[in-house]
Amino acid sequence: MSLLHLNRPVTRFSLENRDNPELYRDFFPYSKVSRIAFDDIHVMPRPADPMFITDTTFRDGQQARPPYSVKQICEIYDMLHMLGGMSGLIRASEFFMYSDKDRRAIEACRAKGYKYPQITGWIRANENDLKIAKDMEFTEVGMLTSVSDYHIHLKLGLDREKAMENYLRVIEKALEWGITPRCHFEDITRADIHGFCLPFASRLMELSRQSKLPVKIRLCDTMGYGVPYPGATLPRSVPRIVRAFTDEAGVPGGWLEWHGHNDFHKVLVNGVTAWLYGCGGVNGTLLGFGERTGNSPIEALIIEYISLTGEDDAANTHIISEIGEYFERELDYRIPDNYPFVGKDFNATSAGIHVDGLNKNEEIYNIFDTRKILNRAVPIIITDKSGRAGVAYWINNYLRVPQERQVSKAHPAVGKIYTRIMQAYDEGRTTSFSNQEMTKLVKRYLPELFVSEFDSLKKVARQLASSIILKLANECTIVPGKSEYPCLTDFVREYSFIQYLYLTDAHGTLLASVITDPAYNDKYQELPIGYDFSNRQWFQRPMQTGELHVTDLYQSQFTGKLILTVSAPVTDENDDIMGIVGADIQLEELLNRKAMLEDNEKGD
Repeated sequence: MSLLHLNRPVTRFSLENRDNPELYRDFFPYSKVSRIAFDDIHVMPRPADPMFITDTTFRDGQQARPPYSVKQICEIYDMLHMLGGMSGLIRASEFFMYSDKDRRAIEACRAKGYKYPQITGWIRANENDLKIAKDMEFTEVGMLTSVSDYHIHLKLGLDREKAMENYLRVIEKALEWGITPRCHFEDITRADIHGFCLPFASRLMELSRQSKLPVKIRLCDTMGYGVPYPGATLPRSVPRIVRAFTDEAGVPGGWLEWHGHNDFHKVLVNGVTAWLYGCGGVNGTLLGFGERTGNSPIEALIIEYISLTGEDDAANTHIISEIGEYFERELDYRIPDNYPFVGKDFNATSAGIHVDGLNKNEEIYNIFDTRKILNRAVPIIITDKSGRAGVAYWINNYLRVPQERQVSKAHPAVGKIYTRIMQAYDEGRTTSFSNQEMTKLVKRYLPELFVSEFDSLKKVARQLASSIILKLANECTIVPGKSEYPCLTDFVREYSFIQYLYLTDAHGTLLASVITDPAYNDKYQELPIGYDFSNRQWFQRPMQTGELHVTDLYQSQFTGKLILTVSAPVTDENDDIMGIVGADIQLEELLNRKAMLEDNEKGD
């Protein structure tokens, strides 16, 4: 049974066209932290029915990070569909439409044929932009309709009457063309709700009745000033903003969306509060990416929706983990380890969850069954109390080692890692080992577990080669009959991470070589000057393509170490290939170099 609510407008609104902007200096003094006022007026919650989520990962979300490629947009759109689109919980996804790349992404996502998320557009409120939406056959498009005097007076240089007139002209044209407008009431938490926003909304509802098309409104908390507190005043009160639109302006809750920002750490609670007071949609982005401090994280909205409704099947929550992995793997985005739901250690405690405790009852520490809900095991924090069993548990679970390749606490490499850990504590360490530190240790003692990183290592090798191997190839000049090449000797003095450096002629005949570690001199005696390398891949590929080549990792027959070879052509003044210069680089040295590169990048 549900209560009957007659949310009919009770006031005839009139626009207050001020000469001077209303900046609410009592609330927003600017030179001080903004103020929150209360007037003891409380409104009762009235949850929207239905509640749903809309997505702006490809619009607002792209304004906070490097642009996605068309391929990445398609893959992320697939994940949005699998996460909550199949049930309609994630109802729409918003796209830019200005560039050729934007249009190709829209076409590719439309071709998938998903009902949800519905693909909608975003434009500025002018007819030229609207024409783009019409030509691209959009049935719904968001329009930037700023509502605070900060925007109307100070940014646009207009008064309220002229601003509304401009907005309505474009909205009427959209309705004429059969396009549902979604008006983005920008900066609503600094706007005059009764003097501009509600008269504007009331006019939009009149246009909707006349055209028999919905006119939607997105309530945009652009600066994150909204507050969920009972008794807080307008324009900052989220409950009272929502209820002003539904109860006074007569806007159906299903036509309202809340779009928040996280400037004051309230983005999620404000969005959920909007739901609870009658706003049907909450707009968010994956992982909360968005302008400045970001938007409501969609993965958090999913969990909150399930908590509120008990509809466990409304979303495939396993996709939340897949999204986190995708952003780290494909987009090189470093998710903080303690980031809720997707951080690698979000459900671990810094005090250390030990294997014994996990075996007794993981519910003592875990927020819910993360294996069932997020397809994630409970991580363990490594300390001096973890033991060899803890080290093995961390390796198998953090690195997601397949069952057939998992290590036990009796594995010799686990013993070596444990010894290094205990040595650190014996020397006075008091903090736990980070995932990065543990990964570095495991890479050193169990490099075979990182086969999946070969491509990453090849990328690092290319980074190195682009700045040094190619430089060497340009500096070396091959002269028939020449027996000494000081360029090689000078080179290895500077770059000691190279195990073996060598130069061949265009037939693959070894002209010169340098061994960086004297311990390997005897082993490399099998490769005298004049040795034929013409059957080696590292020789053949640069000869065929004229380009740098990086091999896969392999075990050196001379040192037994895991290495890869980087090779490049040596050309004459006519760009004819005279020979090949090659360098064997040990995996361990490459990993050290990779860590140095990453540290340098962080420093930049």
